[in-house]
Amino acid sequence: MPDILEDLIQLLTLERLDTNLYRGQSHDIGTNRVFGGQVLGQALAAANNTVEDRVVHSLHAYFLRKGDHTAPIIYEVDRQRDGRSYTSRRVVAIQHGHPILNLAASFQVPEEGLEHQSSMPQVPRPETLKDVTDYRRQLLDRVPEAALPRYLLHERPFEFRPVQLPQFIDPEPREPRVNIWFKTVGPMPDDDDLHRNMLAYLSDYYLIGTATRPHGVSVFSKELQLASLDHALWFQRPFRIDEWLLYSIESPSASGGRGLSRGQIFREDGALVAVVAQEGVMRLWPEAKT
Repeated sequence: MPDILEDLIQLLTLERLDTNLYRGQSHDIGTNRVFGGQVLGQALAAANNTVEDRVVHSLHAYFLRKGDHTAPIIYEVDRQRDGRSYTSRRVVAIQHGHPILNLAASFQVPEEGLEHQSSMPQVPRPETLKDVTDYRRQLLDRVPEAALPRYLLHERPFEFRPVQLPQFIDPEPREPRVNIWFKTVGPMPDDDDLHRNMLAYLSDYYLIGTATRPHGVSVFSKELQLASLDHALWFQRPFRIDEWLLYSIESPSASGGRGLSRGQIFREDGALVAVVAQEGVMRLWPEAKT
């Protein structure tokens, strides 16, 4: 297993401090804050640690404060309800004495039922596409490395193969839609909870960025302020995150200094495995506040 993937697995493996109380470490991905997906994945891991024989089917989270990537995070779990079929948990992520995220998660005893789903978009196969790191290498030929945001150079534990070509420099207004294949850079253990925790981690990628596409705003622009506000994730069908999955994202609206995006995640065989929605701050600095 590649070291970078092992590091992510360890990041999502929490230390138990007491009943319903856990601690997770933080990781720097090249930004000035904790990556929101890290807090989502760890909060879901904390909730999972208090549930047996049930599978998470949904989570809803609010990002309250910017996290400090140099400090650990405490996760406090409230066992709100254990019913015959469904279990509810509430998790508060705490750092430096303040909550930085509230998460509610619901778990279900697996059962059969009526089924239907959206169709997977017709897009090129991942084997025919370049990894996003190839585009970053091309970017280094045009922009000095010291001028690039650190997160563009950060090594990731996932392969990302975009269908729509990324435009890092001089972007033009484009349709608010992105399709991107992804999987981990190596094989994963046979642990379904870990695969779901990791999907929660990854689901924070590319959502708010899709909402900027119609506006032709460069990722290098210091005028642009982006931050996640809330995040929802519904798990629909089994999957493995070390096998190719398609993240199909669209942004139906941006208004009031906020951008809204929603995504569907499909297996290679077309099965819909998860649905995601997120709203985030999307301001230009002349009107932005820290």
